[in-house]
Amino acid sequence: MELHMHSHHYVRRMPDWSAAAVAGLVAGALLVVVELFWSSMVAGVNPWGTTRMIAAILMGPDVLQTSLFSVGTVAAALVIHFVLGAILGMVLAAIIAPFQLDSSSGMAMLAGAVFGALVYLFNFHVMTRAFTWFIDARGWHTFVGHLLFGMAAALCYWWFERREGAMR
Repeated sequence: MELHMHSHHYVRRMPDWSAAAVAGLVAGALLVVVELFWSSMVAGVNPWGTTRMIAAILMGPDVLQTSLFSVGTVAAALVIHFVLGAILGMVLAAIIAPFQLDSSSGMAMLAGAVFGALVYLFNFHVMTRAFTWFIDARGWHTFVGHLLFGMAAALCYWWFERREGAMR
């Protein structure tokens, strides 16, 4: 019986960019649903608070002054959120592909969890210097959301990459 072990050393291998972008979009959608559920059902706070914080990146901090629903604010937040999701999905794939971290779904999810933790640290401990209103969003629930994002993006990338390769 032969034992095959995957070596996770660097190899020159390009990621599947379209699978990566779609994986980031899917994971971003999951994060939106989790955040809306958390804020309204568990935390009992206005579900549009996070939306306004994200929209304020583009629209400025004045958008934080109101708690009313606004289609423009939600649209800006969704565009920012999903563009960042697609970009982060591609960054994750650029890490996963050359180190062969997509050798199994478990390895991909582990890489995604580590990536999600790093994204959380960057977003909520580095970027808060420029966007101070995100300091209030720090916490375990946001950390867990980012872990879920990373794991979902990695698993989706693993799935979409495999399916695309199988069709060729």
